[in-house]
Formats: sequence, structure tokens, C-alpha cells
Amino acid sequence: MKKILITIFVLTISIINAQNYKFGKVSKEELEEQFYPGDSTVTAAYLYKKRRDYYEFSGNLGFQLITEVVQRIKIYKSAGFDEATLLFNYYSPDTGDNETITSIKGYTYNLEDGKVAKMKLAKKEIFREKLNKYRKQVKITMPNIKVGSVIEIKYTKRSPYETSISDLQFQYNIPIKKIDYTVEIPDFFIFKRKNKGYYFIRSLDSKKTSSFANTSNVVYKYKADNVPALKDDEPFVSEINNYRGGVSFELESTNFLKIGGGLKYYSTTWEDVSKQIFKASRFGDELRKSKYYKEDLAPILDASKTDFEKVAAIFQFVKTKVKWNNFIGKYTDKGVRKAYKEGVGNVADINLMLTSMLRYAGLNASPVLVSTRSNGVPLFPTLSGFNYVIAMVAFADGKYVLLDATEPYSLPNILPTRALNWNGRKVSKNGVSSWVVLTSSLFATEQVHINVKISEDLEVEGLLRTKYGNLNALNYRRRNNSLEDETIKTRLEQRYEIEIENFKIGNQNKISKPISVMAKFRSEDLIEEINDKLYIHPLLFYAKKKNPFKLEDRKFPVDFTTPWEDKHSVAIELPEGYSVSSLPASMAIGLPNDLGVFKYQVQQDGSKINVRSVLQFNSALIGAENYQTLKLFYGDLVKKQSEKIILVKQ
Repeated sequence: MKKILITIFVLTISIINAQNYKFGKVSKEELEEQFYPGDSTVTAAYLYKKRRDYYEFSGNLGFQLITEVVQRIKIYKSAGFDEATLLFNYYSPDTGDNETITSIKGYTYNLEDGKVAKMKLAKKEIFREKLNKYRKQVKITMPNIKVGSVIEIKYTKRSPYETSISDLQFQYNIPIKKIDYTVEIPDFFIFKRKNKGYYFIRSLDSKKTSSFANTSNVVYKYKADNVPALKDDEPFVSEINNYRGGVSFELESTNFLKIGGGLKYYSTTWEDVSKQIFKASRFGDELRKSKYYKEDLAPILDASKTDFEKVAAIFQFVKTKVKWNNFIGKYTDKGVRKAYKEGVGNVADINLMLTSMLRYAGLNASPVLVSTRSNGVPLFPTLSGFNYVIAMVAFADGKYVLLDATEPYSLPNILPTRALNWNGRKVSKNGVSSWVVLTSSLFATEQVHINVKISEDLEVEGLLRTKYGNLNALNYRRRNNSLEDETIKTRLEQRYEIEIENFKIGNQNKISKPISVMAKFRSEDLIEEINDKLYIHPLLFYAKKKNPFKLEDRKFPVDFTTPWEDKHSVAIELPEGYSVSSLPASMAIGLPNDLGVFKYQVQQDGSKINVRSVLQFNSALIGAENYQTLKLFYGDLVKKQSEKIILVKQ
């Protein structure tokens, strides 16, 4: 009994030591841990994540938002070494107030001769880099990283933007053993809290008195153990951070009456949000400016006979005249006049200019506020819910077109992927707003035709013709139009393991037409010979061999961006001296509610085998409730496309 009690005591002391989260006090037990409890595949994990947000007041600076961060990371495998490179972004514009990141301290811990060895982060391992004219980044490379290392880092961020509390994030690409978050807000500020994602932590709320102006602070505490990871390797996800658990804070009102200020309420409805944005000088006022383009627009309008011709001509003119500087925003940066003169601007500069020109042409044009895919879906009224703007033209027959002139390869109603995010908010001339569906009803298409013949030495020679339409064409041009044909050809050869002799791309800059790709190819790897029998994948190198959906359960939707359709046809000329022994059976399967369909047919026609495959999804989104059905659907598709044609020697 005494030995048992001693053992229990030793274990208890070990656990207490292992759970000491004081900065600089990493335990031997943490370093000895070889696997993450419950999941030996984990490459790294947060042992501890602590964050505290609170306010400081200075007579000269006013309120400042202070964020203190401490995090401890365990490296279990070499694949987790990336977690030892830490990146912290902060707002630091070329002019005006800026945030700072200071008080950076860090250590790397390893076991050496059975003892805890501690290496301090050196100043030379801390880099500050300017990302653009708005943001900077602290990059830290932790020293002496090995399998089994534990790293610690802490820093303080000071922000003059006291009304912008960064989202609390509960989930990351790696799991977290312990979360300890605290947010303290003086009663000068009233924030709405909104849970996001699919992992929730209940807060412990309290109040504490403050020595400043006889006020109090509301305190929110979030504590949790063993928070699962939500990795970013899932297919068809618009932005994984949108589905990771967390809490966002939206300012509802400010009350500075106690210190001689006033009371102010912020947006409470989408109508309020839209009107507030519309009234901003860098939005509504910019729409009313027209003198700077009238002379240049006159010949374009004279040459356009119909409303749609006006839309197309003005749209193309703006895309040619002003290039996007890769900065997003619902407010102008340079202003439309300067952007027009210099030929470069941000999203709002370009698309508010476009809207103004369309209105000047007598069209019913309006700006449409958008949340980009990376910004998430704005479920509740919030100014930060919109970070982008496009243009819309409504016609007398009730139809409308959406336009984004920042994208040189876009067409009316073919928006770039970044802007295809649920609904946008149309803002009329008087500031009245309404919802507009952003997702296009036009299918992103891929049409593939292959004709092949098999030589006596079992080499496959063929002609490949491919067409990409709508969003697929836009994305193809974005990826490839700046590349040499030889580079594109080489990538195709590597992807499909073929040799290409002749290669040609058509309609690269004729954006109203589908992209066409033609290639004459050969391959020695498409046929398997076993005991005088030949085995061939009917779709050759286009056969889908893996099911992309691997999760047992998925709580968030499958996002295809737009409806899409892939059509493949293959004609295989039988080699001399061989006949068909077996062909895969035909298949036609569908998803519920007409969400999608897969049709597959392999038939012999004399000396040829003709293969037809159609995969079509009629909705851009497939909800989590249909995930299991989709997974089975794709599994059946992969199984069918894995079946081979069997030819036998006569």
C-alpha cells in the first residue's frame, strides 16, 4: 500500500510539473512525450495558447488595445518543423496611426543528457518585413529545432484602433492541448460577440471595477482542453478559417459621456451597414464624379447601339484603362480621378469608376458590396462583413449582369473566384440596398476529346483536344497566359506522363470564346500487358483514381465555387491482332435533389471503342447533410473509372 501511495504521489507531482504553463518553465515530461495523446499521426501541437486583450488609456493617445500572446508548441515529427517558423502580421500604413509588435521573447527546449536544455531566441532570428503599404510582418525562425523540441514565444501587440478586436481563434491546422483566452472591455465600448465555425467554447463572463473614470470592465474568459485540429487539406473549401471555431467581436456602440464625449450607435441592420458605407466620402462621393472620363467615353457610347453593347464596351474600356494593384477594399484608395489618370487602382477605385461610367451611359447601374471568400460569409450586420465591391447593371426585362473590372479575363456574370461568395448587397443611388445572388448559373465547363491508336509495340499515339468554358476559362487564362507554351506543355507532360509533339493553345486573349488546347501525344505507360492480354483505362490519363472526400464526417459544405460539368470522350482504335475480351458496364448515378449526375458508357463500334463520361454538379454548394451521399457517389465513380478494358490476342 505504501508503494502504491508513493507511486500515486510521484505521478501527481509529474502531472503538476507537466502542467506548469508559466513562460520559461517547460517540463522534462513535455519534452519526453513522443506522440500526441489519442492521435499518433499529429506532427506538432500547441501545448498552450494564451491570449489577453485589454485596454490602456493615455491622455495623449486615448484608448489603445493591447494584445498579449503566449504560445507553447511541441514538435513530434520532422514534418512539424514548419511550426517553428512563426509569422505575425500587423497594420502599419505608410501614413497615419500604426500597430506595433514588441516585447518578443522566445526559447527552444530540448533534452540533452536527460536534462532540459534551453536556447534563447536571438534578435538576429527576428525579421521585420514590409508586405505592402498597409501591412508589415514579424517573421521568427526558432533556433535548434529537433524532433521532440518544445518552443515558446510571447509578444505584445499595441493598436490605436481600439474598436477592432481581432477574432479569437479556437482551431488551427494542429491541435491545442490547452486554451486560455481573456478579453477585458471597458464599458465605454459595447461589442456584439458572434460564434463562428463548428467548434464552440462557452465563455465565463464577469465584471471587474476599473480605476479609470469610475467605470468597470466586462471580462470574457474562454478556457478549453484538447481542442481538435481542423486541417487545411480538405478539398472544395472556400476558406478553411471560416469553419474553424472562434469568436468575432463587432462594435455596437460607444459611450464616452463619463469623460466628456458622446454616445454613438453603429450598424444594427444590413440597411444601416449599406447606408453607412454609401455615405462615406470614399464610396458615395466617388460615384458622383464623371468629368474626368466624359471625353474618352464619348466615342465608345457613339459606337454602341444597344444597352448590352454599352455594358460590354465600357467594361472592356475600364479593364484596359486601369489595372488592379492587387489591393481589395470597399473604399477607394487613390480616388477614381487619380486611379484613372495613373492607370492603376484598388478594387473600389476600379469598380466604382465602372459603375459611374455605366450610369453616365444611361444604364441602371449600382455598386454591389461583397465579402470575399477569404473574408467569410457575412451572416450578421457588420461593416467588416463587406471588404470588396463590384458593379451591377439591371435591365428592363428583370435580368442583370455582374461585373468586376479588376479581372482582365472576366466576362459579364463570370466573376473571379474571390468574389463568388454567397450574396452581395446592391446599393442604389439613394443608398437603399437589397441582396443579390453572386453565384453564377453558368457552368464551369471542361470538354475533352481524345483519339488514340495502339501501335504494334503497344505505344499509344493520340490527339488530345480540350476546351475550357466560363470560370474554367478565366482560371486557365489567369494561370497560364503569362507562361511560355513550352512551360505549359512540360507541365502537361509531367501531369499525365506523356510525351507531347505538337502543342497549341487557342483563344488565349479572345475571352468571349472558350480556351482550346490541342496536343499530339504518345505514351508507353498507358497499357499493361499480362499473359497476352492488354489492360487499358477507358479514360486513359483522365481516369479519377482517388476519392477526394476522406473525412468520416464533414460539418461544413462542399464548395465547388460554381456549378460545373466535365465531359470526356475517348475513341480507341483496336490494335491489329487483338479483340475485345471485356468492357466495363455502363453506369448512370445521381445525387438527391438533382444536385449532380455521373454518366459513363464504354461501347465497341467495329474496330473502335468509344468512351463517354459526364460528371455534372448543378449546385455550387453541397451541404454537410449530403456529404456521406456525395462521398459514396464519388467512391462509385472512382471504382467505375478504375475498371479496365481487356483486349485479348487473337
